[in-house]
Amino acid sequence: MNLRATEIAEDFNFLPEKDRLQLLLEFSENLPPLDPKYGEHPELLERVEECQSPVFIAVDGTADQIRLHFSAPQEAPTTRGFASVLHSALDGLSAQEILDTSDDFPSALGLDKLISPLRVRGMRGMLARIKRKTRELNS
Repeated sequence: MNLRATEIAEDFNFLPEKDRLQLLLEFSENLPPLDPKYGEHPELLERVEECQSPVFIAVDGTADQIRLHFSAPQEAPTTRGFASVLHSALDGLSAQEILDTSDDFPSALGLDKLISPLRVRGMRGMLARIKRKTRELNS
């Protein structure tokens, strides 16, 4: 895993289980606003069907630097938290660094016992789409 993803996972796992959800909520408050380009052209966003809440992503950039864009509702803090964790861990990395990110990164956060499998599946869906879109950009 890249250094940022490793540090985020370490931060989560350093905390007692009961405090990990609070950290996820703090991440949810720091999800960057959607780039106006995508707000004006929502057709450029892709829905993450695995998420219970309506989450949309866009991936753009070059092989040297991939940019991630998320739209997730304020009233879905868990989902926003997952999106923000992925943004913090992956945004601005090279395509190869993103593709090298473990598919198991969501489990590395130590939230599996605290959050329903359906919600963790949503984060896995986000990561899978990011990787697929990254591959498409660089093919």
